[in-house]
Amino acid sequence: MTASISRRLFVTAPAALAAITGGLAPSVADAQAAPAAGNRTLTIAIGGSVTSLDPHFYNASPNISLSMHIFDRLVERDANAQPYPGLAESWKTISDTVWEFKLRPGIKWHDGKDFTADDVVFSIERVPNVKGSPGSFAGFIRAITKTEVVDPLTIRFHTAAPHPLLPTELAGICIVARHAATGADPEDFNSLKAAIGTGPYKVVSYSPGDRTELVRNDNWYGPKQPWDRVSYRFIANDSARTAALLAGDVDLIDQVPSSDLAKLRRDSRVKLAETQGVRVIYLFPDFSRDGEVPFVTDNDGKPLPKNPFKDIRVRQALSIAINREAICRQVMEGTAVPTAQWLPPGAFGYNPDLKPATYDANRAKALLAEAGFPNGFKLTLHSPNDRYPNDARTVQAVAQMWTRIGVQTQVEAQPWASFSQRNARQEFAIRLLGWGSSTGEASYTLVNILGTYDREKRMGASNNGRYSNPELDALTARAAATLDDEQREKLFQDAVKMAMDDLAFIPLHQLLNFWALKRNLGFEARADERTTAMATTPAA
Repeated sequence: MTASISRRLFVTAPAALAAITGGLAPSVADAQAAPAAGNRTLTIAIGGSVTSLDPHFYNASPNISLSMHIFDRLVERDANAQPYPGLAESWKTISDTVWEFKLRPGIKWHDGKDFTADDVVFSIERVPNVKGSPGSFAGFIRAITKTEVVDPLTIRFHTAAPHPLLPTELAGICIVARHAATGADPEDFNSLKAAIGTGPYKVVSYSPGDRTELVRNDNWYGPKQPWDRVSYRFIANDSARTAALLAGDVDLIDQVPSSDLAKLRRDSRVKLAETQGVRVIYLFPDFSRDGEVPFVTDNDGKPLPKNPFKDIRVRQALSIAINREAICRQVMEGTAVPTAQWLPPGAFGYNPDLKPATYDANRAKALLAEAGFPNGFKLTLHSPNDRYPNDARTVQAVAQMWTRIGVQTQVEAQPWASFSQRNARQEFAIRLLGWGSSTGEASYTLVNILGTYDREKRMGASNNGRYSNPELDALTARAAATLDDEQREKLFQDAVKMAMDDLAFIPLHQLLNFWALKRNLGFEARADERTTAMATTPAA
């Protein structure tokens, strides 16, 4: 069942990136041949909740998928995480520490005003300063020390050290309009006041927790979109999402329930699109405290005086107590594969020497005893119940496995909207999360999830467990500044091994991405699991 990515996920070297010039990704350009007709509406139902229209608010896949309709980026990524020109028609290195980007001429904001390099400067400055962000995009711009406007269509980025990853990282930053977003908070985007982009669709209405209505932007620089209107809906319940597709109420759904795959494959009205994903599902312990940890007690219900997760033996015990094969087979029903790291095979920095931990309950008990817990302890495992495929079922299975080794585990699963805010405040002892390496390489996780949290250095923006390893930070920085592809990948592989040997988080499985859609539609499945109208085409 495992699908493979058609070409290697790879971050291009500066020399190759400098050769990239104006144009559209082949898959997008192919869409120009798609027929357009009047009054065509596409209705999409997603399984993950969008928490804001502000494209700089939260680095989470549902938010990003929606923002791709409204806003553009200097550099775009195709379905296989390969960079191609966006608002920038070309880029090159001026020196080891200076990149120059040439912007497309004639780009207009949705309100008709001109897009210029000044909007890029404003966007870069805004990213790390968004009020209340539970997961910042600041890691994408951490290397930039200065932005220099050469002329309205030319901008230079200065870095403290060589940074070959800059173009692919800038593919994570939406460009917003200075004239619309100056002083704007996320609420101003949600009210549509600041939600003015250059993207293929304009937003008409936004109802949090329900839907966003969009209309085509006929002035977009890219290929003419076949859909006059797009209704982008949120349906949390798996069964309801499938039912809406089969009833014809929606045209496309993502996060297809694994329990429905066999039924959908047999249904002549619909078809599936699938590909290997770049998202790892993992368990993230709390490293922010040395003493008592909330939701962790001894067997009598008294708080433990020390944080048990700081002991590598406890983390090892919890890891090998999990039967990953059983979870992938029985809970995920073949839609995931066990993993020992955060990258799938073929990604830049994937370490082939790391193998999924072997299930060994007896060894887990022995490790707990060595760590001073011969009778185990109690904890609560937190999880969203509407964000990742089978998230609540997965933590229930893990809880049963941990209880068998003496770690009596309760589960608290809650909607993503509330879970994500509490997670950002380090309110949990250990939680289930997912992280998609949308850049197709190792540093995205090393910087944002495992980098020591430092707002000024723009590191660890999504490091909600507050893991910290200065040696790993130094290796990450060294790798990111290495220009030679082969040497950089070897350093990233070493960093992946260092993090996973230390069980900075406990990896469970890599997801396979599935979408279901009406038979008369086409859809380009993406490794980064983005669900967009731009990837959807009508029948010829």
